[in-house]
Amino acid sequence: MQLSPPAGDDIRLVHWVGKAFPTRPAKIGIAVSGGGDSMALLHLYARWSAQTGHPIAAVTVDHGLRDGSDREAAGVAAFCAKAGIPHDTLLWNNWDGHGNLQAAARDARYHLMAEWARRNDVSGIALGHTMNDGAETFLMRLSRKAGVDGLSAMDRVFDRNGLTYARPLWMCTRAELRDYLTRNDVSWVDDPSNDDVDFERIRVRKAMVALDELGLRTDALQHAGTALRQARDALDHYTSIEAARHVVAGTGDLILPLKPDVPDEIARRLRSKVIQWVGRLPYPPRASAMQHLMDGLSLEGTHTLGGCIVTVKDGQMRVMREANAVRQMKCLTTEIWDGRWVLDGPHEDDLHIAALGEGIADCPDWRSAGLPRLSLMASPAVWRADTLISAPLAGLRSGWTVRIVADFHSSLVVH
Repeated sequence: MQLSPPAGDDIRLVHWVGKAFPTRPAKIGIAVSGGGDSMALLHLYARWSAQTGHPIAAVTVDHGLRDGSDREAAGVAAFCAKAGIPHDTLLWNNWDGHGNLQAAARDARYHLMAEWARRNDVSGIALGHTMNDGAETFLMRLSRKAGVDGLSAMDRVFDRNGLTYARPLWMCTRAELRDYLTRNDVSWVDDPSNDDVDFERIRVRKAMVALDELGLRTDALQHAGTALRQARDALDHYTSIEAARHVVAGTGDLILPLKPDVPDEIARRLRSKVIQWVGRLPYPPRASAMQHLMDGLSLEGTHTLGGCIVTVKDGQMRVMREANAVRQMKCLTTEIWDGRWVLDGPHEDDLHIAALGEGIADCPDWRSAGLPRLSLMASPAVWRADTLISAPLAGLRSGWTVRIVADFHSSLVVH
């Protein structure tokens, strides 16, 4: 396939894909479904790669949920073969028929792509999301009574599953990209589900035709989302400052005033980010879940949310990891456990890290640690099969020490 040097409007588009990542990955992956947006992204990267010599690879996730999806993946593979671009098709066949199909498919897609990236030395993947996607997401979240965070424009660059993703085409409309494909004689496939009004996004897409007549055009909604993202970043900045004043980060638990002397929105963000960090959640808890928690904390007792246990004493809110949430979590002693714990000591091949759990009965000095029993039960311990070897936080060291990586306060730094 002969890829001509870009000219006219194409120069701007090729420039955008080349500048999409703040730090250019050694090899860039392109997620391609075969639809117009992703085929434009693939063709643009093919031209950019031909110009720069920078390696790229393409990946297609076939969810297998409708007839023809395999043919679309085969079409992408054929295009890549002609262009000399490495390409793989990943199959997803784990849908059990329960829950939100689109959410399950999205999560599976990111998981499969992350595994593919690791196998192929890809450290960044480009996605074909457009201005239209941003506007549709804005309206969908508006219908769910989302706040500043939910209505903020999609991140242009983000990390997930240890991989960096970029959205180079966030300033382009679908119409612009189809014009690009037409003038460059590139074919694409329109997903039949794009007409299926059983999906919320499709209903919103159709409604936007009427909204356009009222002046609520795609670019107007994108502008609103961008303004809200700037507001979100400012709120996160001041949340980080107040966290340094109010949140005490100890041995895995986080402690903060139940009612810190800060504006309500900053207090809400502090509590939400504390739950997110302790619970290892990819996103903050829903506002309704946080409100339910706060209502419960106004009474006595112990409460759970997002893999955390929350208690209040003397006006201080303590957030601990819930032992049940890490009960099945296991890794080698040389690996990071629960996304934050590193243990140093006499590593051996037959040892592993798991939660202390009921092993606390074998730690006679656990009270001297000054930590709640529930907290220690969720702490990392070294095991040989079912035999407890060490529980550093519970006073049973046996030559082992424990430390936290990716601490709470560092996680709040706004980039």
